[in-house]
Amino acid sequence: MSRLRIFDDHAPGTPLLATTDRTEMGAELAKIGVHLEQWEPAHGVQPGDAPETIMAAYKVDIDRLVEANGFKSVDVVSIAPDNPNREAMRGKFLDEHFHKEDEVRFFVAGSGLFTLHVEGKVYEVLCEAGDLIAVPDSMTHWFDMGPEPSFVAIRFFTEPDGWVGHFTGTDIARQFPRYEVGQAI
Repeated sequence: MSRLRIFDDHAPGTPLLATTDRTEMGAELAKIGVHLEQWEPAHGVQPGDAPETIMAAYKVDIDRLVEANGFKSVDVVSIAPDNPNREAMRGKFLDEHFHKEDEVRFFVAGSGLFTLHVEGKVYEVLCEAGDLIAVPDSMTHWFDMGPEPSFVAIRFFTEPDGWVGHFTGTDIARQFPRYEVGQAI
């Protein structure tokens, strides 16, 4: 179940808000310019499936988003728990960073944790299958796929290097809980 927790950035142990209500999640995230939608994942894909298989299964949705938003590049991240590179892949975006374009992800299987740092607050967004999230460019955040990653996300870009992270050098991401599947609200 998708979840939003909001913290003061100096109090990682005490959420100011914790909710799984989709309407409330969307409203709270909209206040900071983050767009969250719930779609029905229409095709059965599994973490570890080949990107070509996933792109073919979601071609209609991909084409619609590309046309509506002017995306120039689309790719797939498909990671299963037995991936031999999972530790390195997890570590890649665990520190606070930003991108120079919107970060748009459609989770079609599994889950991952986006954590956003905005104006003294930390917004922890657990994304699961069916979640489409759009994080505005330059918004500082980090992403955790957990110790045994299991997710498939379709990523949309305006520029080919849109995924490149620009790291802030702060240690805030290490002060907040890491993603563990099955965490309580």
